[in-house]
Amino acid sequence: MTHDPSHRAWRVGDDVDTDQLAPGAYMKFGIDEIARHCLQGVRPEFAAGVAAGDVLVAGRNFGIGSSREQAAAALVHLGVAAVIAPNFNGLYFRNAFNVGLLLVTCERATEIEEGESVTLDLPGRRVLRANGDALPCAEVPGFLLDMVRAGGLMNLLQRRLAEGSLARHPLRA
Repeated sequence: MTHDPSHRAWRVGDDVDTDQLAPGAYMKFGIDEIARHCLQGVRPEFAAGVAAGDVLVAGRNFGIGSSREQAAAALVHLGVAAVIAPNFNGLYFRNAFNVGLLLVTCERATEIEEGESVTLDLPGRRVLRANGDALPCAEVPGFLLDMVRAGGLMNLLQRRLAEGSLARHPLRA
């Protein structure tokens, strides 16, 4: 995932919950409307200003709260390339990859500055900062990268079923 040379970083703090990402008041609407309100409580300008390929850099406990899949889908809909954070809520982690959102676990993520250009070097297990620093990150297993590349679990399964390769490519590590 280093084909996009750099990504502009948007910063949020610790404990960003699923209600911030997909506000409950908009859950009765489709993903277009939900995404328009993504992070409005902590970054009101985010949904209108984020560009395809940008990354969201967060503090600890990203994605805590409910199990709403729309919390990850809103970021995908807005074109966010990845979320980089020291850790993620387990349910959010599962939902994110299921909808094709890349999560990068990076203990030193909070060193990345607002607006900074970063490069994701997933094979090297690091995020490269504009100042030359390389922040070590956890490995993203290949089966999860396959989901991201396919645009989510359902797309991956449909593709493998059409290829007749589902039995040859099980979805386990």
